Amino acid sequence: MDFSAFSGPAFWAALLSIIVANILLSGDNAVVIALASRNLPSHQQKKAIFWGSAAAIVLRVVLTVTAVQLLTLPYLKIIGAILLLYIGVQLLADSGEEEEMHGHSNIWGAIRTILVADLVMSLDNVLAVAAAAQKGPEETRLALLIIGLGLSIPLIIFGSTMLLKVMDRFPVIITLGAGLLGLLAGGMLVEDPAIKESMQAAFEDAHMIFEGIGVAIVILLGTYLKKKNTAKEA
Repeated sequence: MDFSAFSGPAFWAALLSIIVANILLSGDNAVVIALASRNLPSHQQKKAIFWGSAAAIVLRVVLTVTAVQLLTLPYLKIIGAILLLYIGVQLLADSGEEEEMHGHSNIWGAIRTILVADLVMSLDNVLAVAAAAQKGPEETRLALLIIGLGLSIPLIIFGSTMLLKVMDRFPVIITLGAGLLGLLAGGMLVEDPAIKESMQAAFEDAHMIFEGIGVAIVILLGTYLKKKNTAKEA
């Protein structure tokens, strides 16, 4: 293996993208874990958080590895790019209303709630990490995935309060993170095996062009919908 690939700018850019995506998208998962276990006795809360998080992490590993393999098939990167654009727009457009989540009085009910909620909510994280890993050198992608998934563990278990406070204090982080998802979506789109060659033949800088388009779509549409939602609430 050429270890110089691990010191190149492409590797570090991909790793930074994974870190930002994890920071941005793991907060909700952490909140779900806290809410689902809030009615448990204090001695059971730590167990519910640990086992619920462990189950969610295993699930995320399986989903991410599967996603990376599936993204090699024609047209699936196009679908993934569209989903990432949607996730980025929703991230900006979200008015901040919290979904109702009932706590459980027994540990297995809490773990089940954590696992089901994480299954539904992890799609954005899985897609973002898989897309970010694709931006790195091919021989480093597995390492990028392992690092990205490893980073999600402390973020999910310990990071919710800190992340939410930082995002509340510096809302621009959400905009930048949403823009990153748009950038990843644009890059994923032009890498789809079904259109890769034709796109690169048609556009000299296809990656840069479509990454820019992805960023613009997410920020412009997300900001518009956010203002629309704010006007409705007012």
